[in-house]
Amino acid sequence: MSNQPAAAPTEPIPECPHCQKPMPLCICDTVTPIENRLSLLILQHPQEQDRALGTARLLAKHFVDATLRVGLSWPSLSKALGRPVENAARWAVLYLGSARAADLEAEGEIVALNRKGEIADNQRAILGKLEGVVLLDGTWSQAKALWWRNPWMLKCQRVILNPAHPSRYGRLRKEPRRDGLSTIEAAATILAAVERRPDIADTLHASFERLLTRYREVQAEMPELAPKPAPKGRRDFRRRKRA
Repeated sequence: MSNQPAAAPTEPIPECPHCQKPMPLCICDTVTPIENRLSLLILQHPQEQDRALGTARLLAKHFVDATLRVGLSWPSLSKALGRPVENAARWAVLYLGSARAADLEAEGEIVALNRKGEIADNQRAILGKLEGVVLLDGTWSQAKALWWRNPWMLKCQRVILNPAHPSRYGRLRKEPRRDGLSTIEAAATILAAVERRPDIADTLHASFERLLTRYREVQAEMPELAPKPAPKGRRDFRRRKRA
């Protein structure tokens, strides 16, 4: 029998009460507040587990008018937001269907669609009337679940993204298609375009870059912070299924 003492239990890594990231990855002290005209509602799937590289809470912390909800379904946009909404059609939702900006030969980084999944007429007028944006945070499968569980989203204006560059995640986190972006990058693209404020994109992208840099710095020393792989036998949630 070995007389070696049992290894002491590993101390849990404390997390930030604001972004809920492990403290070595927290960049809350660098967040620059942004006054936004377009309201932001982030719906996060409760099983979203990427504490290391997830961006929803970091994004919400940036904006004066931002709401983050964790759950699967809400009876209406007003209930999800926590305040009355007169016209859900003036809220955009990032559409998860089969439409791709490249296939539609779309111009601009954000494209409004009609009910047929085609480029809507009067893009400038549609985008100019928007009052808010709904973003779904989670893997592709989790975001699809949020979409189908909340039929009130059908009343919202569908938009798709046509980003000029792929996600800054790079090899750290594989996206299912080229126009797949992190939640913070999607918000940067939409709000900067609709509000015509490139400073919004600059601020959010800089914040995201700081998060990725911090992650790379601690990754070698603290491998336990790496996102956990999906259990064997489960479908890759980020693999896109045609809708």
